Amino acid sequence: MFSKILRKLSCDIGIDLGTANCLVYVRGRGIIMSEPSVVAINNKTGQILAIGEEARKMVGKTPGHIVATRPLVSGVVSDFDVTEQMIRYFIEKAHQDRFPLRPRPRVVIGIPCGVTEVEKRAVQDAGKNAGAGRVYLIEEPMSAAIGIHLPIQDPGGNFVVDIGGGTTEVAVISLGGIVISKSLRIAGDKLNEDIINFAEKRHKLLIGERTAEDVKIKIGSACPGEEKMEASIRGRNLVTGLPEEVLLTDDDAREAMEKSIREIVRTVKDTVEETPPELLADIMAKGIYLLGGGSLLRGLDNLIEEETKIKTIIGDDPLTAVVRGAGYALEHMDKHTEIILQAEDIDPPKQ
Repeated sequence: MFSKILRKLSCDIGIDLGTANCLVYVRGRGIIMSEPSVVAINNKTGQILAIGEEARKMVGKTPGHIVATRPLVSGVVSDFDVTEQMIRYFIEKAHQDRFPLRPRPRVVIGIPCGVTEVEKRAVQDAGKNAGAGRVYLIEEPMSAAIGIHLPIQDPGGNFVVDIGGGTTEVAVISLGGIVISKSLRIAGDKLNEDIINFAEKRHKLLIGERTAEDVKIKIGSACPGEEKMEASIRGRNLVTGLPEEVLLTDDDAREAMEKSIREIVRTVKDTVEETPPELLADIMAKGIYLLGGGSLLRGLDNLIEEETKIKTIIGDDPLTAVVRGAGYALEHMDKHTEIILQAEDIDPPKQ
C-alpha cells in the first residue's frame, strides 16, 4: 500500500532526447515541455546558466567565457555531465509542484536505432545520476509508431521514417519488433548546414544556424511547388567584412539541400528493397509514415511517394510522435515490456 502511495507521488517521465529538441511527457499529465537541446555554461565557474529556450537565445551572442552548447550529437550523448544536468532539469520541472520527499521516477528515453551498448549505457547512467529510479530505453522509430497508434503488435508491416535534428531513422516494424532498420546521420541539422554552405559559396555571405533554420522553414522544399517563395538573409560578407542582405528563392534553398534530401530518399528506397515481400504488400496498402520535424519539409512526402511508388503520409503531430509513444509505453508498461527491453540490457520493469 505504501509503495502505491509513493508511486502516485512520483511523476514517471517519457523523454524524447533529441539532438535539436527535447520533449517531456509526464504520466497522467501529457506533454509538459518542448525545448531546444541547448545548455549555456559559464566556463570560468562550470555553472549551468540556462537550459532550453533561454539557452538557445544565447547561441552566437555570448561573451568568450559563456558557451551555449548541445550535449547531444546525432541523438547520442557527447557531453555526459551536461546531458545529466539537462535530464535533472526535466525531472525537477516535472516534480516542481509535488511532494518534496518524492520517490525517484521511472524514465523512458527514446534513442536512435543502431547505437552501441556504450552509448545506451551513457544515456542510462545520465538518467540515473540525474535522479531517475529506473531508466528504460526505447528505439525512436518504435516509439514514433506507438505514438501515432500504428498496429505494431500485429503480423503486418509498418514503415516509419523519423526525420529528426541529428538522425533520420527508417524502420519496418512487425509483431512488436523491428524487422529492418537504417540510421542516417543526415537530418534537419545537416539541411541547415547545407544552406549555410550555399550562402557562403554562392554569395560569399556568412550566416548563422538560426538564420539557416528560418530559411529552411520559410522557403525550404524537396520539389518545386506552384508558388514561388523568397526570403532575405542577413550576414557578413566574407570579402568586404561588412554586413549584407541577400535574397534567396525556394530554388536556391532546394539546390542547397538537394544532395542531403536525395540521400534520405535513397535510404528509404534501400529499406523498401530489403523488405520481405509479404511485409511489403502490407506497406503498399498502409503507406509510408513520415514523422519528426524534418517530415514537415514541403514536398518531401510527394518526392518519397514518387520515388518508391508507395503512398506516403505525414503522421499526426509528427513533432511529438516519439515522446507520445514513450509516454504511452510508460503508462502501459505491461503491454510494452518486450518492446522496451529490445532497446536495452537491464532488469525487467517492475510494476
